[in-house]
Amino acid sequence: MRPFILKTMRKNIFWLVCAIAGMYWTSCSVSKENKPQDVDFVKVDGHDLITPDGEKLLIKGTNLGNWLNPEGYMFGFGRTNSAGKINEALCEVAGPEFMKKFWKKFKDQYITKADIDYIASQGVNTIRVPFHYKLFTDEDYMGLTGNQDGYARLDSVVEWCREDNLYVILDMHDAPAGQTGDNIDDSYGYPWLMESPEAQEQFYGIWREIADHYKNEPVILGYELINEPVATYFENQDELNGKLMDVYKQCISAIREVDPNHIILIGAPQWNSNFSPVNPDDFNDDPQVMYTCHRYGGPATAEAIGNYIEFRNRSNRPMYMGEIGHNTDQWQADFVAVMKDNNIGYTFWPYKKCYDSCMNGFGLPESWKTIVSYAEGPHETYSEIREAKVNHQIAQEALTQLLDSIKFENCHPNLSYINSLGLK
Repeated sequence: MRPFILKTMRKNIFWLVCAIAGMYWTSCSVSKENKPQDVDFVKVDGHDLITPDGEKLLIKGTNLGNWLNPEGYMFGFGRTNSAGKINEALCEVAGPEFMKKFWKKFKDQYITKADIDYIASQGVNTIRVPFHYKLFTDEDYMGLTGNQDGYARLDSVVEWCREDNLYVILDMHDAPAGQTGDNIDDSYGYPWLMESPEAQEQFYGIWREIADHYKNEPVILGYELINEPVATYFENQDELNGKLMDVYKQCISAIREVDPNHIILIGAPQWNSNFSPVNPDDFNDDPQVMYTCHRYGGPATAEAIGNYIEFRNRSNRPMYMGEIGHNTDQWQADFVAVMKDNNIGYTFWPYKKCYDSCMNGFGLPESWKTIVSYAEGPHETYSEIREAKVNHQIAQEALTQLLDSIKFENCHPNLSYINSLGLK
């Protein structure tokens, strides 16, 4: 073989090997970046949660309610109680353009790094973050239509929690079409999610996208699929409960397509209280599933949550009290002792609202009574809106003052409430 041909062949082989090696390392780099990593995640171990360093984790914390899913009573409203109704009423008294700016500032100022730092300083180890599904769509929500800021908001709190060594539970408080059928899910008075294949596909898709976004984020403790599904008001409750179980299974499958590591939290129907329709065998194939319950009122005793304890023992998975509170400090302290004695973690509801029954309260401006009067009065028809004769300038001033009131530096800690939570 002629020397120049041999030299050319060797040169070509060399570059071919280099190309193959480059493709290999590029492939490895991409797959390493995109592949879910099986490290640094909280794990389910029987009744317990285990941190990456092998320590048992008993969840102790609070909820960031009202930040990404406004609720009427946290503003002093009664009738105007869901996110959609609140926005509609405020647009009527202050104007839609004003409200677009208001909601951005509200999200900027209601929860900040200073709030997370303060929460951490009180001995909290976990924060539950309720959010509205519309934050991940092009639907009109909190002043935005398109270019929603769901990831920006959650990313910010995840980063703050990382700096403070806190875990985060992501809670879809308002699901497509509504999972509850009451004001808390900002729906149309019925759990249409259980009936609508289109809403279900949207629900699965949003959770799959969220899981893909956070699949390598160890600060996230887990994904709580939906909050308080299927209220107690419906005659076909049993049928809806059965459909809920199917929705859970499909949603878990969608998440596991991209994220095998994070814990998935399943709540019982009827205000996260009725575990009778939940068959643990349906979810035992997934080692990273746990359960979540809620409790407001009733005796602060182990007997009062006996059904939760029994289900926890039968399923051999952790049970966690995602919402509890709005009671006397003594009741809360007594219930904390019961939960600790029975290895049930907890996040009290909520961290911040107007006045008391929270960790950090804010006052309402004097002119806020103009807003409350309108919100509590008749404004269903256009004639009722006109007859209310709200002074729009006063309404805008009241809303501007509220934005100042909710700032961390202007809130007041409810120390006896905090002491009742058994955090430190």
